[in-house]
Amino acid sequence: MAKTQISICFVCLASSLILNVLLLRNNVYLGGKGELSWSRRAAEEAEAVAQISCSGHGRTYLDGLVVDGSPVCECNSCFGGPDCSQSLPDCVADVDGGDPLFLEPFWMQSAASSAMLVAGWHRMGYEFPNKSLISQLLEDQIRKLHATVGNAVTQGRFIVFGAGSTQLLNAAVHALSSDNSSVPAKVVYQLQTDFFRSLDFQFQGEAALWKNKSDSALNFIEFVTSPNNPDGQLRKAVLQGPHVKVIHDYAYFWPHFTPIPAPADEDLMIFSLSKLTGHAGTRFGWALIKDEAVYQKMLNYVTLNTLGISKDTQLRALQLLKVALEGRGRQLFDFGYTTMKERWERLRNALLMSKRFSIQEIPPRYCTFYKAIKDPSPAYAWLKCEREDNKECYTVLKDAGIIGREGSRFGAESSYVRLSLLKGQDDFDALLDRINKLVTKEDGSKSVI
Repeated sequence: MAKTQISICFVCLASSLILNVLLLRNNVYLGGKGELSWSRRAAEEAEAVAQISCSGHGRTYLDGLVVDGSPVCECNSCFGGPDCSQSLPDCVADVDGGDPLFLEPFWMQSAASSAMLVAGWHRMGYEFPNKSLISQLLEDQIRKLHATVGNAVTQGRFIVFGAGSTQLLNAAVHALSSDNSSVPAKVVYQLQTDFFRSLDFQFQGEAALWKNKSDSALNFIEFVTSPNNPDGQLRKAVLQGPHVKVIHDYAYFWPHFTPIPAPADEDLMIFSLSKLTGHAGTRFGWALIKDEAVYQKMLNYVTLNTLGISKDTQLRALQLLKVALEGRGRQLFDFGYTTMKERWERLRNALLMSKRFSIQEIPPRYCTFYKAIKDPSPAYAWLKCEREDNKECYTVLKDAGIIGREGSRFGAESSYVRLSLLKGQDDFDALLDRINKLVTKEDGSKSVI
């Protein structure tokens, strides 16, 4: 009898222990690293929207329109209909803008690693715990990125975050011109300079116009974009002298757009997430600054202008850079380089027999990132109308169903037009189709796809 009671007690105790373990496990599983709890709904909504294919010619988004409870497809150029399956043959090939959607397929392939879910209470305050407006983790990731790619020196540099390169360019001009001089600095970058109309700086034309005058007592601020927008050539400063200050815009200085000959080592260098990962809408950029006084002025400008950069933006940038660095950056840059190189070659082949149109020549160069000679893969084609009766090249292309950007926007003649190669595949295909038709009309030659 006593043995039976002991056995029964032992079974009860064992059952109790097993039940508690199961309950504890279930509790941890639901609220810990196992099955999702509060984030389940958001994750399911995101995946449900992402799975809508829109016939491969559009996208649905969490913040897009909803009709009858279903997300509405946002169709690519030249496609329409409820599911974007309807081809629009008479549409215009709009290759004016620089939306870097050519990288969209890469991020769809990297859906799991690039996804992020933000809690409603994520960093609600203005500052990080160290009273900074800048994420230290993100700054460390940026330094690691440049060291891996080998396109910029970060040692001994201060870093300022900005809402894309646009805000940082303005902050840099402010920092370099606000030296209490009674004469405004002469800036050789027109669009934003004219817009802000500051008493501290004035637009004074292209840098080449001042090449032999920059050793005067005048203060100059020169913008150097390298690779150059629009022709993709690597550039250096034109002006020289003790009163010349230079802002280097390296937005396109990445291996998918140009071979990297050596790390850039300038006093003030600006980069952006837009052309690195393709996330132009995230509006994030950074500046590498050698001089501490310039750094403090730029930091003060950004702080007063927008009170720093959105914490959500910084979190997304951090996640994207982690993915960009996977495989020492080869996955992202290989995809980007292959895509841009193929587009350049297809466009170049289409224009090879044309006597009416030409594009810039870019030679192969050695790239320290790839440790090999690489063929050109520029972000833009700098197209020229060669005929005397086609000098208004923008109009010529527009009449043929192509919208580019006028050469006059870049200080060039009207015979030039910039064509973006950065956009989605549907946009590029439309461009190539229109170009082939133009070339075919010249002498009845066959099109080259």
